[in-house]
Amino acid sequence: MSRPKSGARSPDDELAPELATGHLDADLGRRSRRGGALLLGAQAVRVVGQLATLVVLARLLPPQAFGLLAMVAAIGVVLDFLKELGLSSAAIQKTDLTQGQVSALFWINAAAGLLLAGALALAAPALAHFYGQPELVDVTRWLALGFALSGLTVQHWALLRRQMRFTAIAGLETAADYAGFVAAIAVALAGEGYWALVVQRLVSPAVLLVGSWSVCRWRPARPARAEGVGALLRYGLSVTGAGVATALSRSFDQILIGWLWGPVTLGLYERTSRLLMLPINTINAPVYAAGMPALSRLVEQPERYRRMFGQIVQKLGLLTMPAFAVAAVVADWLVEILLGPAWREAVPLAALFSVSATSLPVLMCMGLLYLTQARTTEMLRATLADAALCLLAIAAGLPWGAVGVAASLAIAGLAVRTPVAFWLATRHGPVRQPDVWRAVAPPLTVAIAAAVTGLAVRAVLPPGISVPSVATVGAAVLLAMLLVLLAWPETRREMRSGAHHLAILVRRRRPVLEP
Repeated sequence: MSRPKSGARSPDDELAPELATGHLDADLGRRSRRGGALLLGAQAVRVVGQLATLVVLARLLPPQAFGLLAMVAAIGVVLDFLKELGLSSAAIQKTDLTQGQVSALFWINAAAGLLLAGALALAAPALAHFYGQPELVDVTRWLALGFALSGLTVQHWALLRRQMRFTAIAGLETAADYAGFVAAIAVALAGEGYWALVVQRLVSPAVLLVGSWSVCRWRPARPARAEGVGALLRYGLSVTGAGVATALSRSFDQILIGWLWGPVTLGLYERTSRLLMLPINTINAPVYAAGMPALSRLVEQPERYRRMFGQIVQKLGLLTMPAFAVAAVVADWLVEILLGPAWREAVPLAALFSVSATSLPVLMCMGLLYLTQARTTEMLRATLADAALCLLAIAAGLPWGAVGVAASLAIAGLAVRTPVAFWLATRHGPVRQPDVWRAVAPPLTVAIAAAVTGLAVRAVLPPGISVPSVATVGAAVLLAMLLVLLAWPETRREMRSGAHHLAILVRRRRPVLEP
């Protein structure tokens, strides 16, 4: 991907200031940190809403309703990548993007969204026949509309991320999520069953479409050829191939479970998986949104690039790995509190998905190395290898049902997929494998300490959930985590730095008393 001299701007950038990025370079680190913090804060608000909606809908709808939607959603995950064609990443990564190029990308994404919507609508009867669920015909056709809507949003969203307009991104994502939540709960309360989930999947992309066009003032030119689009398409197609492989590896288990055991079992499997994947997806989104534009502009500064990537991995690991390790230990409590007693069969699934989730955020973070260094062909090969490992794990666990699949994926994720992903991602570029393991070591040890402590304390407590039991486990786990954090020099420095900044913030906000 070509890179102009610092500060250089194309003539088209003068006409479309939404494409310019030179003004971001002066305080790139500050923008990235501030943007990451802002997006994480917004994601926390979104997670609260998503969890609340999940809890409410789990009590209003049976597992079968979620299973029906999951049958279509498993295919929709793959179609999402085909709709985008990797062109949002291409637009963000290219530093000298022109008006003609982004207009061409817009029309390509719009056409892809419409074609996929039409294809899915036509395939609805075949999909219903495959699963043996006649209701899927109408459900599939309505869900197809979402691809047409989101195809019109891809490039506006990419330009907002390219410009590092994190406040707008956070606001739009939160508004879209909450609009979908409110609509779904209202329809469920009206007694419309699984249609509540269909409405939720249509309201959110509609809000994002209107919001992104309102906030991003860029408008596409008429369809025309543009120089350099071929290179962007080649970049995007490699990203798409990797995304489709990843999506297939994540959806194949749900497709087989739905086909073999029906919507009830799939509903249990999908809801439990979603419960644990919810924090991962919401955390990874701001990590990519803040990290990709920043790292893309540090590729020619290896030391700064290496340092920033290590900080991203370590902070992401500290945020997620201990939390999921504890979730595995208290899976029965989580299911009872969040999903209710009707979902008790999901407890072993929740524990196993939590084990898988400990390594997933850091593993997914490896994609930043490929994307920001324009190593998309390597990313495709690495993703295909990871997808093959996932499919082998699913096949190995399938004879033991949904729990066997979850167990096989957990073992493969920790023992095989993560080490292989680290090795493949660091074969080229400024970040090497020891750098990644060095960054992961503190969160990994904290997670192990948290899980061991939680298991030890639960072993001496009476069975069942109670406020004293939760408080005791929580206090013991927090103490163990703090002790391990203090044992690492880098985390001690981070804690001192955080305490220092907090003290400054408190002093600034403290009212000045008149003498």
